Amino acid sequence: MSSIEISTIISEFTSGSDIRAEKAALEFSSAGLQNLTIFNHLLADQRADVRWWAIRSLAEVRSPKATPLLIKSLSDPDLSVRQCSALALQHQPNPLAIPGLIQALNSTDQLLARLAGDALIAIGSEAVPALLEVMQVGNLKIRIEAARALGKVGDTRAVPELFKALDGESAVLEHWAEEGLEKMGIGMVFYQP
Repeated sequence: MSSIEISTIISEFTSGSDIRAEKAALEFSSAGLQNLTIFNHLLADQRADVRWWAIRSLAEVRSPKATPLLIKSLSDPDLSVRQCSALALQHQPNPLAIPGLIQALNSTDQLLARLAGDALIAIGSEAVPALLEVMQVGNLKIRIEAARALGKVGDTRAVPELFKALDGESAVLEHWAEEGLEKMGIGMVFYQP
């Protein structure tokens, strides 16, 4: 792609029309990662909307080479770009994203934390060790998201930590722990009155 095409893409991304920007993002993504330089250029743009639409476009590119760019964007200065990156990683799960997603799980923004949790759920059992560590050392907010993710993954390695979460510290934490244990077919079987 020439610099004229890059400027056209940027023009569409910043047009103020979501329809035009979405069309440009999908057209741009159809070229794949043939030229990583263009994605890097767009992701370095000063305008958050250009970076957001670049991530939106990159989300459609099914290639392991897209993962490092998505992971890097989890620490973008703009919250909406970080949210878009977490959503993209949910649709392109990759274990390499686990550290960045664990960090995003602790975000003060509840949507970003939830999207990061959903991406960890999509990664599945490979995310369990990191989520178990969070359950052991994290603050209550991140443990709630980790318990939700562990329950949705349904890996039995989480059973001891989910049982510990039933200690009455938080009704929300208990809810996600109970739901996860139920999903694994354990429920309250071990509790004797």
